[in-house]
Order: sequence, then structure tokens, then C-alpha cells
Amino acid sequence: MPDYRYLIVGGGLTADGACKGIRDVDQEGSIGVVGTEPHPPYLRPPLSKDLWKGDPEDKIWRGTADLGVELHLSRTVVSLDLSNHRVTDSEGETYAYERLLLATGGTPRRLPFGGDDVIYYRTLDDYRRLRAFADAQARCVVIGGGFIGSEVAAALAMNECPVTIVFPDAGVCSRIFPADLSAFVTDYYRDKGVEVLAGGSVTGIERDGDHLHVTTGDGGVLDADVVVAGLGIQPNTELAEAAGLPVENGIPVDAFGHVDGREDVFAAGDVARFPEAGLDEPTRVEHEDHAKAHGRAVGKNMAGANTPYERMPFFYSDLFDLGYEAVGDLDARKETFAEWKTPNRKGLIYYLDDQRRPRGVLLWNVFDHVPDARELIMAGEPIDRRSLADLLG
Repeated sequence: MPDYRYLIVGGGLTADGACKGIRDVDQEGSIGVVGTEPHPPYLRPPLSKDLWKGDPEDKIWRGTADLGVELHLSRTVVSLDLSNHRVTDSEGETYAYERLLLATGGTPRRLPFGGDDVIYYRTLDDYRRLRAFADAQARCVVIGGGFIGSEVAAALAMNECPVTIVFPDAGVCSRIFPADLSAFVTDYYRDKGVEVLAGGSVTGIERDGDHLHVTTGDGGVLDADVVVAGLGIQPNTELAEAAGLPVENGIPVDAFGHVDGREDVFAAGDVARFPEAGLDEPTRVEHEDHAKAHGRAVGKNMAGANTPYERMPFFYSDLFDLGYEAVGDLDARKETFAEWKTPNRKGLIYYLDDQRRPRGVLLWNVFDHVPDARELIMAGEPIDRRSLADLLG
């Protein structure tokens, strides 16, 4: 039975960050990682960004095994025995540990129809499967107009695929963009040749030989060679719940990554609900920066660093030749205030609380100023007294 000082359940970017954090503090302690995918940890953002622009796949790998880590791939942990410090995987293998990290990530939300004809876009294998269709300039239907759906639709269109994107909201990324910016981006997609069915839905998917028929809520039918869905993820909390650990929109952790006050069980990354610095409520974040930084911070704490995680994560996206970075709580239902150098092309949007304090900042085609945005949010002053207008140059 493999026996590790540190055992990590989950083989993604958070796991890699945790391994690096452990090695920052403990150079010798044994580390085991059990991951469902057949691949070692890799960066996910290039799957919907740089790889579609010609970057090679070899740039995504994190080199986790080089840290002296034993990787157990293509295996899923199915049970936790917290009392005896044991976990068991889908192959019946049992592992012993001294300290355990749950970095189980999330699973894409699925439609009640379509089966394996739908690519629920998240993994390297999903990218490779979709890339094969794109290389043949396949007709693509993308379901979902949020973070993943918007990126995938843009990537496919830039690779000369006919693309239709369908989503129930009023515009692209309308849950994070203010209405006027969302409307601009939606029209921008149309100008780039994407058929945008805003306010739409998909009610069925049927296969006809090598092709698919996608039925929409208004009774229309879209012909497609491939259907891609980006409907968000659900945190993988089943293991924690079955083991009697608390679960509430993820696995709640303290600032050090401890679960339920335990010194031997931690959680990090997409699955963890953590106290975010500068904001009032615990939250869960599903982006690269948090996966790497939270994983590393919690890995250090597993090895005894005892340092709180005080980072406010950021995220970023590329939509054709538009791009943005964002930090804090971007919720389009909040009051917003914009400072534009060029309307809809370059500017800053602040997401305000009821005291007009910025709780989130969208840096629209403004780059390398995330630290300034973090500082603004942390200061907690009304936007009338302080802003970031000087960043626009």
C-alpha cells in the first residue's frame, strides 16, 4: 500500500500548485497525487486561448513529476477513511497518508440529452477532440454564452469554422458584463461572423449519420457537425460529503485551507469555498490564478508554514482581439461605474456595493494593472474619492 506524508486527491493545476508549495517548505516528504485524467497536471487556459492561436501543446505541462511526486493517473478516489488516514481509488488501490488535500475540482454541468455527442469543454482530451473537428472546418454549435462558451466560440470562428452560439441570457457574458458592454460584445461576435442566438435555448440533439440536428426552444433546427457546451461546473464534493465533512457550495475552508478545523485535511482550488481577502463573504473561484496560488499556499500550510491565504484572485479572457483582466466580485446585478478612454474598447468598470465601494474591477483592454485594482478594492473607499483613471494613459 503506498504511504505518503502528503496525499493529494485530484490531478489538476491546484494539485501541481500544492506540490510546489509543499516543496517550498519540505524538500524530502513523500507526495502522492491521484488524478482522474490520464495526463499529468497542465494549464487549462490555453485550451480555449493560446492553443487555438498556434501555440504548441508542450507549453501547457507543469513538470509536477520533476518535484519527486508519484503520480497515479487515470484513477478516481472513491472513498475516504479519515479516521484511519486511508483513501481508496477506482482500481481498488488503497493509499495511506499523514496529511490529505482535496483538490477534486469540478465537473461540467450536463444537458439531459445529447449524451456523448456533446463535448463538455474542460480537458485536454476535449480540446483534442474539438480540434479535429475544427481542422476540418466543421459546423459548430456552442451552447452557453458565459466564460467558456464565449472563448470557445471565438476560437472556433478564428479558425474559420461556421459557429452558432446559443444561450438564454440577453447577451454574451451578460452575467458579468454590464448590459451596454454585453450588447457591444454580442454585436461584435456577429460582425465576426458568429450567429448569436441570445435569449435562446436548446431542447434536443439528435444524430443523423455523421451530423447532428440541434432543436432550439423556438422550434428551429440547427445543423451541426459538433456541439460544444460550456454550462459551468459543479464542485466535486461527493467524497467530502460521504466522509462527513461539511459541504456548502464547495468545501468550506479557513484561511489556511483546513477543512472542518482539522489539522490533517485540507481543500483548495475550484472545490474550496474560502474567505477571500478584501470581500465580505466566503467564495469559490474557478480560475487559473486561484488554482495555482491557493494550491501553493495550502501546500505550504500542509508542510507547516501556517500562513493565511490573503490573495485576491484575478482572471482574464481573450475574445477575438478584445481582452480583459478582472479582479474581485464581477456581478452584473451590482451597480457599475465606467471610466472609458475609448468607449467599449479601452476602459475600466467598477462593480460597487451600496456604499459605492468597488467590490470588483474589470480592466477592459487594460493590462498589467491587476495589483492596482486589488489595492483599490482593499482600500474600501467610495469610488467618488478614488479611481484608477490614471491607468488609461
